[in-house]
Amino acid sequence: MSESIEVPIRDQMIRLGQLLKLAGVVENGVVARDLISEGAVLVDGEVEMRRGAQIRPGQTVQFNGEDYGLPGAVLSVIAES
Repeated sequence: MSESIEVPIRDQMIRLGQLLKLAGVVENGVVARDLISEGAVLVDGEVEMRRGAQIRPGQTVQFNGEDYGLPGAVLSVIAES
């Protein structure tokens, strides 16, 4: 697993689709929606199918091989199968 890249946010939480966009993982909300609805994104080890799921500091988000993070939360990217 690579070092986490911090994704700064203004509030105490962020929607999953927005986090993916801010982190530069996806180009836009349509791509985020598609990846999330395909089950390619995990939150705390569980498949998350809601683009609007609230991600809070301390939660782990996984997608396709790189690590990204909020202050206190981590977005790590795992390879798609």
